[in-house]
Amino acid sequence: MTRPGDDRPMMDHEYDGIQEYDNPMPRWWILLFVATILFVPVYYLAPGNLGAGANPQKMYADEMADFNAAHPDLSTMTVTPEAMAAIIKDPAEVAKGKALFTTNCVSCHRPDGGGLIGPNLTDDYWIHGGTPVEVHNTINQGVLAMGMPQWGKLLHPEDINALTAYVVSLHGTHPPNPKPPQGTLVAAPAAP
Repeated sequence: MTRPGDDRPMMDHEYDGIQEYDNPMPRWWILLFVATILFVPVYYLAPGNLGAGANPQKMYADEMADFNAAHPDLSTMTVTPEAMAAIIKDPAEVAKGKALFTTNCVSCHRPDGGGLIGPNLTDDYWIHGGTPVEVHNTINQGVLAMGMPQWGKLLHPEDINALTAYVVSLHGTHPPNPKPPQGTLVAAPAAP
């Protein structure tokens, strides 16, 4: 809308008796527009990694290598029999394992380890091996065909070790009304 006495240039069109001033774009806005146009060839030649000239596949591979170095897959780590023997003898680890067992395992193995959906953990019969290392590997890798999750992907390795210590401590406890034996007879080590 025009005001009397205003000498700014007017646009050539009029709508319902209303005329508009011909206001130019601000200089900084025009300079920013020109700068973005000049930046396009540089970005096109080296997207996201200016100066290195990396392509997106190489950038992705580098980022994945950095991530894998910072976050190793702990579920594939193995434990030695000597290390498991030391963990099993530690009462603090067994107590920590009992808390983890109560939180995660009682729905399938009962609070006393006598077995419900999952097998009895107190007898000498084991489906996937009864040595501490085999029990650790079973907990860590899970048994998806039987409904047991890969706890190694859900729990920290120290938690898996503590859980193994507690499961080994359940051997020979003779709970009331246990599930019938499953698997093969294996002489598991006595609880410490």
